[in-house]
Amino acid sequence: MENFFATYVTPWALNIVLALVIFFAGRWVAKLLISLLERILRKAKMDDMLVHFVSSISSILLLLVIVVASLNQLGVDTTSLIALVGAAGLAVGLALQDSLKNFAAGVMLIVFKPFREGDFVEASGVSGVVEKIHIFNTEMRTGDNRAVIIPNGGIYSGVIINYSSKGTRRIDMIFGIGYDSDLRRAKEVLNDIIAAEARILPEPAPVIAVSELADSSVNFVVRPWVKTSDYWPVLWDITEQVKLRFDQEGIAIPFPQMDVHMHRIEAAES
Repeated sequence: MENFFATYVTPWALNIVLALVIFFAGRWVAKLLISLLERILRKAKMDDMLVHFVSSISSILLLLVIVVASLNQLGVDTTSLIALVGAAGLAVGLALQDSLKNFAAGVMLIVFKPFREGDFVEASGVSGVVEKIHIFNTEMRTGDNRAVIIPNGGIYSGVIINYSSKGTRRIDMIFGIGYDSDLRRAKEVLNDIIAAEARILPEPAPVIAVSELADSSVNFVVRPWVKTSDYWPVLWDITEQVKLRFDQEGIAIPFPQMDVHMHRIEAAES
């Protein structure tokens, strides 16, 4: 009995105790490391969602290392287990290529922040307000209040236009007048309309100039600067005011016309 205990029971009992110590001590150390990682990420002003995701993945990986170390202490051959886990990870990775692509793009969007929640952007062929940025997709709300969910891979791999990132925007407008109209008077009217609009910024100064002598019109380019939030209201108001003032001043705005000439052909006398 003494030999049996000395040969089998005592070593196994010692290995089990050491394995348990490794497991529980490892979990305690892992929690400290995860807590430290979360503090570092939050000090770096990372998004909370990304912080939780990274900490969860790190916790799983550390737990896997602790389990392997504990099994090694018990004398279990973990080589085949590690190979099995690696093969399973490879199979899952191949099956979830698109999801992993969207995940990687989501991490990049959250880290580099080409846009934020509430910004009006154009991405992946959709224009709208960003409602929520998730790890795998982004929710947007279009101007007519439709919810659009776009995979992050499609957003990050394409062109992103952020209309809200800058505080000011330039409005580009073109107004055409007829060749018979008074060009100087038309320019005065445009200057009066721009000067009377309080939402137009004094700097940079608005540009009003003749840009083109087109086929049927003389075109003015009008480029005032406004706050980003005033872009559409000012654009619509100025367009309406130009039409009303041009009508009052007798300044013609050309439009496409087609002249149809009809010729009557008399039947030849027999």
